[in-house]
Amino acid sequence: MTRTEEFTALRPLLFAIAYRILGSVGEAEDAVQETWVRYEATATEPASVKSFLSAVVTRISIDVLRSARVRREEYTGTWFPEPLLDDPYEDPERAAELADSVSMAALVLLERLSPLERAVFVLRDVFGFDFTEIAATVDRSEAACRQLAVRARRHMADGRPRFDADRRERDELAARFVEAMRAGDVESLTELLASDVTVVGDGGGKAPAFRRPLTGVTRVVRALVAMAEMLPTGELRIEAHEVNRQPGVVIRTAEGKVLAVMALDVLDGRIQTVRGVINPDKLAHLGPVADAWAVHSAGVEARRHRG
Repeated sequence: MTRTEEFTALRPLLFAIAYRILGSVGEAEDAVQETWVRYEATATEPASVKSFLSAVVTRISIDVLRSARVRREEYTGTWFPEPLLDDPYEDPERAAELADSVSMAALVLLERLSPLERAVFVLRDVFGFDFTEIAATVDRSEAACRQLAVRARRHMADGRPRFDADRRERDELAARFVEAMRAGDVESLTELLASDVTVVGDGGGKAPAFRRPLTGVTRVVRALVAMAEMLPTGELRIEAHEVNRQPGVVIRTAEGKVLAVMALDVLDGRIQTVRGVINPDKLAHLGPVADAWAVHSAGVEARRHRG
């Protein structure tokens, strides 16, 4: 197998590692590309190509994350990761870990960790690398890596949400949620949402978003119905779609431009949290992006004319 073939076969894994460390599709793709450049420039053949490439992409991701921390601390409003509609890496033996670790909720929790803790947690708890490989990757002793893993697990356990395990039921709930949103159906939305449901938006100061989280079923239903009434029927396409391996919603304009992506946390047959990404910079990897301010203005105007 040539180097190109080996790298291509491992590329989904490398992207999956980088995305979980960085929370950014663009930065993860750049890290993977830089990994290829370094691999191509390596004179000797590594004993394990998988270990070598995984170590390289992890080190690059740690460096990128360190430089990104200041930008994220100064971010306008709530920061969410870039939504991932299709995760390219599959491993049936670790399907549960992969799905849990890439959810919006988990990636937000990972932001609490230091770059080293985050890398160790991702390599060990998500992808099952042994501590010998991890120690060589992050240039720490095995004992130090075990301590990093313990601290990371403790931080994650403190805030980690639970999700309904039955994927079919979650997907059905998401489909019902979409239908209720399209119709502006107050009764159906009220049945689907938890009493203490929370809606949080990430506009990054570049798109209209709630200034602070909305909490409580009455307030959230009112906001969702208002959104559905913003434009005449057919102006927005609201579609159920898996987001970060959890139930979600993609909202597009009639021309197909992406306006927003929502990730839904589902537990006990109810939607507990809705995380919406509206920042156009975080949606660009999904295709043409709508002008959210223009859509909002048009919606306000249309609503005003309807009285």
